Amino acid sequence: MALSTLSNQVSVQAATQASALASLLLLRKTLELQAASGGSLLAATAPVSTPSNPPNLGNRIDLTV
Repeated sequence: MALSTLSNQVSVQAATQASALASLLLLRKTLELQAASGGSLLAATAPVSTPSNPPNLGNRIDLTV
């Protein structure tokens, strides 16, 4: 194997590794932004209120066909 071929392979591998690292960092930042956005959306929702239906409503289902 020639020295220039080996040198080219090492440089290609280093570039590939750098590209993979940049993609991983971008993915992490995207996930952090989505988590922050999701948290603010959850905080903005109205609190859950208790139902105002009578306590006996919806306790039985009539399955007569």
